[in-house]
Amino acid sequence: MDRQYKVVVVGMGKRGMHHAATFQANPRFELAGICDIVAARLGAAAAKLGVTVQGTDAAQVAASVRPDVFCFCTMPTVRASMLEIGIRSGARLIAMEKPVAITSLEGFELRRMIEAAGVKVVVSHQHRYGVHYRKVKEVVASGALGRIHTVYGTATGWAMHMLSHLVDYMRWYNGEAEAEWVMAQAAGRGKFADAHPSPDYIAGFIQFANGVRGIVECGAGAPDVPEVDYWWRKCRIGAQGSDGFAEVLTGGGWRAVTKQGFLSGEGCMNYDLDMPPYIQDMAQWLDDDSRVHPCNFGSAYKGFEITMALGRSAAQGGQVALPLAEAANELELLKAAVADRKVLLSMPANAKEYLS
Repeated sequence: MDRQYKVVVVGMGKRGMHHAATFQANPRFELAGICDIVAARLGAAAAKLGVTVQGTDAAQVAASVRPDVFCFCTMPTVRASMLEIGIRSGARLIAMEKPVAITSLEGFELRRMIEAAGVKVVVSHQHRYGVHYRKVKEVVASGALGRIHTVYGTATGWAMHMLSHLVDYMRWYNGEAEAEWVMAQAAGRGKFADAHPSPDYIAGFIQFANGVRGIVECGAGAPDVPEVDYWWRKCRIGAQGSDGFAEVLTGGGWRAVTKQGFLSGEGCMNYDLDMPPYIQDMAQWLDDDSRVHPCNFGSAYKGFEITMALGRSAAQGGQVALPLAEAANELELLKAAVADRKVLLSMPANAKEYLS
């Protein structure tokens, strides 16, 4: 019988509950402990999940359980402290929410901690498992688009929520090619006060080593995706080549045009479908070091450096070379540089989030 791995999940909000329930439903895992700093939320989660080891102190819960997997679904301001708890608990794999961090100062430290501990880390870019995302990857990889020259991503949500996803899937469609430099602009200060602090709008270019150009827009000025009704799912990610294009809409399926004609299919962001294979791949990586999780930290970190470089460029001007040679506080740089005037919108529906 395959070994069962013990899991602790920290953070019992929506994403934490998705993780906890999916771990619990997978026979390769035992949901052995949960944690949340809000006692009422913790109690409700414990009753629903039937977990006896629970607490408001993550370090105490982890020390009690000694998990194989330490998963934290917390706000992005506490990445390093959560990672340290996971490492000290002796966990072999740590699963964390995106983004990796909100500044490269913290990101550099996370990378140092992970390399020193030799622990496996997974970052939750689980949309890769969506059938519509995978279909676009299949079309791109088949060669049906000819020579790929452009990858692109847009989302109307703000950067610390969405940019990590956009960049990760753009890199995926571009064969995980290395990025050489970026250049960007940003506008709007309203979302700096958010729990996921960001400029209201950021847009930029990414030059990849294989010659492919990346174009990304995130926030209030990003273009509408009229085929999708639900605001948070108005995301478009795709690839253009010499013989056609293929793109996924987070809330509206996929489509492609190739020499063979027009192709399309259904698909929508669905945690019930995307989370089980994402969790299962953790078991497989724990079983076998060679079966590296598609959402591994090494890959996510390259996307993280791109997002940080975009922020630096928007704050300081000009091109920013990759990989980053020095750490910086990109958030403070942006706060100092972005003009104090209202962001201009791409569509009226954005007013609720950015001008209210």
